Amino acid sequence: MSVPVIVRNHGTFRCEIEAGPHTIIADEPKSAGGNDEGPTPYDLLAAALGACTSMTLHFYAQREKIPLEGVEATIANDRMHARDCAACMTTAGFIHRFDVKLKLLGDLTAEQREKLLAIARRCPVYKTLTSEIRIEESLV
Repeated sequence: MSVPVIVRNHGTFRCEIEAGPHTIIADEPKSAGGNDEGPTPYDLLAAALGACTSMTLHFYAQREKIPLEGVEATIANDRMHARDCAACMTTAGFIHRFDVKLKLLGDLTAEQREKLLAIARRCPVYKTLTSEIRIEESLV
C-alpha cells in the first residue's frame, strides 16, 4: 500500500489534502456552495489521469529513445445516463466519461505518435479507472 493521503474538512466544502509533504486544497465552485479555493474532486481526478499519462509517456519515450519533448494533456469529464450510451455494457445509473486530448511535442514520426497513444492507455491511473474498483470504508 502507498502512504495514505489525509483529507481534512472543517465544516465547509474546502478540503485540505495532505499527500506526503505536499498540501493541496480542493473546493467546490461558488455556484455549488463552495468558495472556489481549489479544484473540485473531479478536477483532481482528471488531473491524476493527465499527470499519470504524461509520466507514462515520458518514461516510455526515454526508454525507447523517442524524441518526445513534452506532453500537454487536456482532460474534460462528465457523466451521462447509462441508458443513453449505445456502446456501454452498463444499463443503469451513470457512465463517467473522460475525454483526453494529447498534444505530443517533439519531432515525432506518425508511427511514434500512434505508439505513444497506445502507451497512454497503459498508465496505471487509466487502468484503475477502467477496471473494477473496491472502496472499503470504516469509522475510526
